[in-house]
Amino acid sequence: MPGKKKQEPREILLESVTTAMTDKKARNPLILDFTGLKGAVCDAFVICHGSSRTQVEAIAGHVVDEVKKKTGLILCHKEGFENAEWILIDYFDVVIHIFQEERRRFYNIEQLWADARIIKVDTHE
Repeated sequence: MPGKKKQEPREILLESVTTAMTDKKARNPLILDFTGLKGAVCDAFVICHGSSRTQVEAIAGHVVDEVKKKTGLILCHKEGFENAEWILIDYFDVVIHIFQEERRRFYNIEQLWADARIIKVDTHE
C-alpha cells in the first residue's frame, strides 16, 4: 500500500497488546516507554487493570492469543494466573502487567518508573 509506513516488530507487538486490552475493556491502559533510559530492564511495560478476577484473566488470555496470532511470538514467561490479582506476561523486550484495580494502586508501578515516558492508550470511550 503506497504511503503506508512499515511498522517495526516492537510497534506491532505493542499495538497487538493494547488492542487486545481494549477489546476486553481494560481500564486505564498505558505504556511506560523505557527506550533511551540507561539500565532499563526492557523496552516497555504495558499496564492496565480490570474490575474483577474474571476480567483480569480474560484480558491476559486475550493478550496472549492476539499476540501469537498477530506476531507469531510466544511468551517468554508468565506469572500470576493462579490468583489473577497481578498477571505478568513477559515478551522479553515488552512486559505486560494486568492488575486488579486495588493491586495496581498498591504497587503503583507508574510511580516506581517515573522516569519512563508515559504513553496513554486511546480506549475509544
